[in-house]
Amino acid sequence: MFIGEYRHNLDSKNRIIIPVKFRDGLGETFIVTKGLDGCLAVYTEDKWMSMLNSLEKIPSTKREARLYMRALTSKAQECSLDNQGRIQLPPFLVQTAELNKNCVVIGAGDHVEIWPQETWDAYDEEASESFEAVAEALTEYLQ
Repeated sequence: MFIGEYRHNLDSKNRIIIPVKFRDGLGETFIVTKGLDGCLAVYTEDKWMSMLNSLEKIPSTKREARLYMRALTSKAQECSLDNQGRIQLPPFLVQTAELNKNCVVIGAGDHVEIWPQETWDAYDEEASESFEAVAEALTEYLQ
């Protein structure tokens, strides 16, 4: 399980440090792709394959299924850590998430997310304001 929030800078070569606590869980190679809500999502190879297998169960005759599968896979990139614990993001992923120098790397349970700091701070503030209401609305799913 990936948990926690870490602030790191994206350098001029589009490299960002992956926090030490996430490195072992991600494995030697992992997948980075477009995430929801304006971030990049980082998946272990096992989680990635599990997601793709689940998505293949949705009929390809559904336009939304084709759209989501294409958006997810066309923006996917296999990555690995360098000797300093960084990954190098391709320019198209940096552009997709509108990343700049200041980034936030968060644990999101079964995956890791990379956010532009300003976007994360705004999202986090909104989520904090509605935390109790959202928890109450989701209670039925927890039983």
